[in-house]
Amino acid sequence: MSATWTISGVQEALASKKISARELAADYYKRIEARNAELNAYLTLSQDRAFAQAERVDALVAAGKPLPPLAGVPIAVKDVISTRGVRTTCGSKILENYIPPYDATAVQRLEAAGAVILGKTNCDEFAMGSSNENSAYGPVRNPEAPDRVPGGSSGGSAAAVAAGLAVVSLGTDTGGSIRQPGSFCGISAMMPSYGRVSRYGLIAFASSLDRIGPFATNVRDVATVMRTIAGRDANDSTSTTAAVPDYRAEAEKPVKGLRIGIPKEYFGTGMDPEVRKKVEAGIELYRKLGCEVREIRMPHTDYAIAVYYIIATAEASSNLARYDGVRYGLRVDGDSLLSMYRKTRGAGFGAEVKRRIVLGTYVLSAGYYDAYYLKGQKVRSLITRYFCAVRQNLWEAPGRFANLRSAFRGRPRPATSPGLRASRRGRAVRADFRSASANFSPRASCLCSNPSSRNWTVRSTTCCGRPMLSPPTSGRHAPGRVPGRPRNSSPT
Repeated sequence: MSATWTISGVQEALASKKISARELAADYYKRIEARNAELNAYLTLSQDRAFAQAERVDALVAAGKPLPPLAGVPIAVKDVISTRGVRTTCGSKILENYIPPYDATAVQRLEAAGAVILGKTNCDEFAMGSSNENSAYGPVRNPEAPDRVPGGSSGGSAAAVAAGLAVVSLGTDTGGSIRQPGSFCGISAMMPSYGRVSRYGLIAFASSLDRIGPFATNVRDVATVMRTIAGRDANDSTSTTAAVPDYRAEAEKPVKGLRIGIPKEYFGTGMDPEVRKKVEAGIELYRKLGCEVREIRMPHTDYAIAVYYIIATAEASSNLARYDGVRYGLRVDGDSLLSMYRKTRGAGFGAEVKRRIVLGTYVLSAGYYDAYYLKGQKVRSLITRYFCAVRQNLWEAPGRFANLRSAFRGRPRPATSPGLRASRRGRAVRADFRSASANFSPRASCLCSNPSSRNWTVRSTTCCGRPMLSPPTSGRHAPGRVPGRPRNSSPT
C-alpha cells in the first residue's frame, strides 16, 4: 500500500478497485496508532464516523456511480472546528469534554464531497501560539525534524499530513497559523482570503482575522480542497458571494509575463541567512520563468505586529468571555457567582490565553479604547489601503496585468527547538510581522479591484484579507523547485 497518497491517487485506486475506502481508512488508523504517541498530532479519533463514510463511498464504487471529488480521502480536522458528535477541545481544558451538536460548514462540504474524517488534531489553545507548545494536551512534534517545533497554532494538522497520517487536513489562520506550520513541516499550506471559506462552526479566536484553510503534500491537492470548501454560506454573513473558480486548472497556467512585487521591508534585520537564500532562489526562478520582478516599499510593515496584537487580543477577550462555567464547558464551583467565574477560568485557561485576555481587556477598557483599539483599527485600514495602492500601481503599469506577491510566505527564521523561553519570546513575536499583515482587513473585495481585468475577482492577493500560499521548496514533499504560478493561492 502506498506510503504517501494524494487525492488523485486515492481516486484512481478506488475507481480501479485496487483498494476500498474502508481499507484505506483502516490503514491510516494503523499509521496513527503507530506514530501518534510520538507526534501527539491527534487528540480525538472518529473511527465510527470515518468507517460509515467509507462504506458509503464503497457503495458508490460497487454501484458504478460517479465518485465525488474527495471520495474516500482521509482528512484530519483541527480541533477548533466543530464536528457533530466528536469531541472538540480547542486544545483547552475548559472545553475538555465539549461535543458539538453540529458540523462546521467546511466539514459538511468535505463529507458531501466524499471525504473521510479521521479525527481532530492538536493545536495551541484556542489557536493562540506559533509553536504548538500551548496545548493543554501536550506539544506536537515535528515529523520532519523531531528536535524542532512543527509551528502553530495548526501544528497538529501540519504534522499529520507531513507524517502521512492524513492525505490532507484543515487548519485555521489568524496571524500565520496555517502558513508557518506548513513551512516548518515542509508541506503545502493555504490561507484563503477572508470570507472565501465559511467560518460557521469555527470556534472563534479573533473573528475578523480567523480563516479556515487546507494542508496537503502538494499544491494540486490544496487547490482541490479549496474548490470544495470555498463559497457563500448563508450561515456566515461575512462569506463572499464571489464565484468559486477552478483553482486546480488555474494552477497549471504559465507564469510568463506576470509582474511580481517584492517588499524590501521583508528582508530586514533578523532574517535567517538560509531562509534569505531560499527566498532569493525562488525570486530568481520566477525571473527565469519570464516574470518581471520589481522591488516595492511597504513602509507600514513595522506597525503590523502591534496592530495585530491589539486587534486580535481585543477580539479574543470578547469571544472568550462566554467560557464562564455557566453554559457549557468546565465548571469549578465556588462560594459565589464571581468565585465560580474566577475558579473556572483560572483552572480552564492556560497561561498564553490568560495573557491575551488580559491584554485584550486592557485595550478595550474605557480609559484606553481610543488610545489603543481605535488607533489600531485606523492603522489597520492604513496598512490595507497601502497594500491596495501598491497593487494598483503595479496593475496599471504598461504590460500584462500585475500580480503583487509577498515573497516571504512564512517566517524570517526556520523552526526553533521546543521550549520557547521568555528571553526568546520577543524574537518570535517580531517574526510575526511578515505573516500578520496578510490577515488585516476583513473583506474579500477591495476598492482597487479592476473589473476590466480578466482575473480581478481572484487575484486580490494584497488587498482586504488577502490569501497566501506556503509551498515547500525542500524536503520530502518539495517538487524540486519553487512551483510555477500558484494561482490557486488567490481565491478572491
